[in-house]
Amino acid sequence: MQNKAESTAPGTWMAPAPHRWSRGQSIAGIAAIVALVLAGLWTLHAFLPALGWGSIFAISLWPIYQRCARRWPAGQALLLPACFTLFILMVFVIPLVMVVAAVAHESAGAAQWLAAARAQGVPAPALLHHLPYGDALAAWWQSALSTPEGISRLSHAVPGFQVGTGERVLGGLAHRLLLVGFMLLALFFLLRDGRAVARAMDIASQRAFGEAGGRVARQAVQAIRGTVNGLVIVGFGEGLILGGAYGLAGASHAALLGLLTGLLSAIPFGALVAVALAAGMLAANGQIVAAVVVATLGMAVVFVADHFVRPVFIGEATRLPFLWVLLGILGGIEAWGLIGLVVGPAVVAVAMLLWREWVGAQEGPLNPTAEDVIEADAA
Repeated sequence: MQNKAESTAPGTWMAPAPHRWSRGQSIAGIAAIVALVLAGLWTLHAFLPALGWGSIFAISLWPIYQRCARRWPAGQALLLPACFTLFILMVFVIPLVMVVAAVAHESAGAAQWLAAARAQGVPAPALLHHLPYGDALAAWWQSALSTPEGISRLSHAVPGFQVGTGERVLGGLAHRLLLVGFMLLALFFLLRDGRAVARAMDIASQRAFGEAGGRVARQAVQAIRGTVNGLVIVGFGEGLILGGAYGLAGASHAALLGLLTGLLSAIPFGALVAVALAAGMLAANGQIVAAVVVATLGMAVVFVADHFVRPVFIGEATRLPFLWVLLGILGGIEAWGLIGLVVGPAVVAVAMLLWREWVGAQEGPLNPTAEDVIEADAA
């Protein structure tokens, strides 16, 4: 007969009686657990972003994946998780690779221009003299960029302007492509074994924090799904609208610029980089009016999307006011990097849930007792 302790399904085995630990054993056990967790994090720290993004995509896709699994239960072992992983590859990874490949293709011409500029300098454009404070700008350009000596001084003053930066960039891109591969691998296994993972996490949170642990975990999951939906839907809308505007204005590579706009829109005001690039390309071709129209429309679309549309998507799932959604996104990026786009609002949503329960604004295990409310009213 198989020993029950050998079962791998979470929650299928329970101890018949509580374990008795001496004080020394408890202290030693806690110390060993802390040391083991720290060692594990140190071992995996280079791959934690890949695991984090894989978990985020798995949480976001899980409701749709569950509906597909109920209709086709035989595909849960391989085909369904593979199809969903392929979907993420096609929708997110391949467009990003296309943008990176286009940038790498154009970088050859940029490298040649930079080499010529270092050898001969860059003459000041005539347009500078027609701008406000044009004489001062032209004088600065003459001293800083018009001579090889000025460019040399600038290259030493600006970090990352040195020769050989391209090799570091290529190394960084190779490292990030490796992380993308691990992210897709993690996503596949999280979808395939999602039920067991969710069951284990629920048991762990219940044992550690009781009822409050389950409520906090559900709120965090809702925040992650709402944030990802807001990023994807708003980014798709921004890319579609502004990509069409680039095409109507006559910008070259309008589709690629629209794709870049959609990808950069995940970062607050990041789409403005693509808008500025499109407007600059139009202005360089002499289409000043079209450049001004694209820049104005782009700033308006990005402002409305980042300040009003995206917070609605995220706030409906997390019950967060607009200000807290915006602070969660910006603060998350500052604290966690790109993954903070999702982690930031999730952390703020969990903190807001605990606060609402603590002050008695909604039901929960942290609600104040009647005595606490009476004492607060009396004070």
